[in-house]
Amino acid sequence: MQKTIIITPDITLSNTAPLVLFAGINVLESEYLAMQVAEYLITITGKLAIPLVFKASFDKANRSSIHSFRGPGLEEGLKILEKVKQNFAVPLMTDIHEPYQAQPASEVVDVLQLPAFLSRQTDLIAALAATNKPVNIKKAQFLAPDDLRHIITKFESMGATDRLILCERGTCFGYHNLIVDMLGFDIMKSYTYPVIFDVTHALQLPGSGKQEAGGRGHQTFALARAGISQKIAGLFLEVHPDPAQAKCDGASALPLSQTEDFLHQVQAIDKLVKSFERPS
Repeated sequence: MQKTIIITPDITLSNTAPLVLFAGINVLESEYLAMQVAEYLITITGKLAIPLVFKASFDKANRSSIHSFRGPGLEEGLKILEKVKQNFAVPLMTDIHEPYQAQPASEVVDVLQLPAFLSRQTDLIAALAATNKPVNIKKAQFLAPDDLRHIITKFESMGATDRLILCERGTCFGYHNLIVDMLGFDIMKSYTYPVIFDVTHALQLPGSGKQEAGGRGHQTFALARAGISQKIAGLFLEVHPDPAQAKCDGASALPLSQTEDFLHQVQAIDKLVKSFERPS
């Protein structure tokens, strides 16, 4: 029996329900950009009747280079996110990197995210579980899909049994490369929690000896179509008006102008695969 997670009274997440989109910008570059992207996404998803959770990070604490842009930080970042919610009445998601950030972030956002690199950190898991908010668990690049059971067990032992989301974001493949194992989606779904696919980060080319990770944003359509065909709950997507000028992970971001065409395609695939019952 697949679980259903309640994001808001109007948005529920399940592997058998219509697609939910978690989308926004990688990092909060400015209040203006956050408002611009949120307004555009709300307009497009409203037209297509796709539920939207707006995502943005207030801090990118896991960059390779000391010179990488980190964002405005917790206090200023939450103020920007609160303004997005007040202006557009859209649910929000953000990630945290330290246990002390969980509670203040939970007072503003609707979904908290456990970063991939930190997904085994017990103290961080405990802080997230204590918020009583839905948690998006990013599967670490170095973990197999069935290794998620240990992270899930930690959350469940702390009382978080009805609000977990499992997120695929690619697996290390040699050096400076990620792949997505399509067979892994069924393994992740076997834990009965909703599964979403972070197509943006799965397109990264991490490291590569550069200050910022490389990426294959031009292949977003191809990889997203493949992932959505696996009958999952939703899609995680980062967009930018001008990816070449993005302050973080622009090489993996989808140009904002392509978002509507992109969503038409993935929504059509989602409707098709969920219209068929699997033979018993």
